[in-house]
Amino acid sequence: MFEKLWQNARRPQGFCGRIFVTTMNLAHTGISRWGLKHLEIRPGDHILDIGCGGGRNVARMLKRASQGRVCGLDYSEVCVEKTKRLNRRAVREGRAEIRLGSVSENPWPDNSFDLVTAFETVYFWPDFANDLREVLRVLKPGGAFFICNEMDKPEEGEAPYQFWIKTLDLKTYTQSDFRNYLTGAGFTGVEFVSRGKSALCVRARAEK
Repeated sequence: MFEKLWQNARRPQGFCGRIFVTTMNLAHTGISRWGLKHLEIRPGDHILDIGCGGGRNVARMLKRASQGRVCGLDYSEVCVEKTKRLNRRAVREGRAEIRLGSVSENPWPDNSFDLVTAFETVYFWPDFANDLREVLRVLKPGGAFFICNEMDKPEEGEAPYQFWIKTLDLKTYTQSDFRNYLTGAGFTGVEFVSRGKSALCVRARAEK
């Protein structure tokens, strides 16, 4: 029963999922704000947040991209509904668009975004190599991709948060893993910012 409840962290569904999404918006505040400090957002940027969850990061980025547009993608209907409600004014004004779908089959056309973000979500991506190519496809030339994770693997030894990694079947990556996957997909300029034992931001760019 306990594990079934926590599976809502992977894909929120139903009543428990709605409660969990609200909880996630609060629980991820610290890691999200830390990550956003390391993210350059220009006023006119068009941004895609993959795995938008409860929509709080969409709201934060809308404030910084004051003349741009922020889109959200999630494979949970509960998350899509929550994100639309939280950002309903921006949705009405056409400054936000939230879609139901998979990172593996990104619904936006080529060269759509200046920036793609993934906060606390690449743990769940089903085919990381292919999914990164989909990110690259929707980025404009010179556009940026940004990952922010609270749980990642050290180069040596066991990763922290083993209970959650095992309970939720999370896929975690070392910095070397990220560099290899990103460069293999065609990204350049891979950079890292770390905090503590496992929190990590990863930045990379599409070639111009």
